Amino acid sequence: MTPSIPPIYRRLGGVTSHLVVAVIALVVIGGATRVMEAGLACPDWPLCFGTLLPGRQMNLQVFLEWFHRLDAFVVGVALLVMAIAATALRRRLPRWFPWVSVLLVLMVALQGGLGALTVLQLLPSQVVTAHLTVALALVALLSAVTQRLLDPAVGRPPFWWRPLSGLALAAVIAQCLLGAQMATSWAAQRCLAGGEACRSVSLHRFGAMPAAGLVLLFVLVALLAGGWSRRQWPWLLSSLLLVAAQALLGVTTLRLGLQQPLVTITHQLVAALLVAVLAALTVRRPSSPLPFPCSVVVDDTALETCHG
Repeated sequence: MTPSIPPIYRRLGGVTSHLVVAVIALVVIGGATRVMEAGLACPDWPLCFGTLLPGRQMNLQVFLEWFHRLDAFVVGVALLVMAIAATALRRRLPRWFPWVSVLLVLMVALQGGLGALTVLQLLPSQVVTAHLTVALALVALLSAVTQRLLDPAVGRPPFWWRPLSGLALAAVIAQCLLGAQMATSWAAQRCLAGGEACRSVSLHRFGAMPAAGLVLLFVLVALLAGGWSRRQWPWLLSSLLLVAAQALLGVTTLRLGLQQPLVTITHQLVAALLVAVLAALTVRRPSSPLPFPCSVVVDDTALETCHG
């Protein structure tokens, strides 16, 4: 049996689920900004050409950079409001939620600071990679929080569940960061054009195999174990499909010589979705069964027993 979800949990879960979508969109728009070479389309920060909404200078590149900042601002405000509400209503919420809400605000503030450094220091590779690292951490944490709010089960998963799923999640994030390091140093373009910086491309390519293998291992163990683990097959199948799509998009991106921005952007979208799914899987729990079944039609005595 699944415990009933308190209304406040459901409302907050709705907010955090929307924030997961917003942060994934933030990652994708940031990727599109890099692919379209629009990282410095707005030369100043936090304004864009000295205004909140550039008019005469507006084009596709300026719009991408401006909208990326707008999405980040909206996410930051939403997280701040949620943290204030969580602190005020902390007696009605899980003990961990106010602390996590504050952590999310600190993370998005760090993300904003890294975004400012990205512009002011003219797109240094290490800062851009750190910017993506915090963004993926936000996706993972928000996805995990949403899962715990909308499925507040209190049982314990099998002892291997969290180590395997957590290891798969860490491997996928590490692979994303290898890709970011390769992209921000333009290693793929340099390798394809003149045979330079091919080491970064090789690291990203060969790093995909252990990351995909860990996801596959986790899924196979879950399906073979049966019981509650096998009943998570929709989530498990989703992670497998995302891994397959990610591998196909990666190969396609290189074979097209990185000349198709839409393929590269989709590659980043699938990576963010895979991080969100694995984070949700990591914190899933089975529902604790009742010590004995309670009849649907009961008398007063049975009600007293079930209440106890």
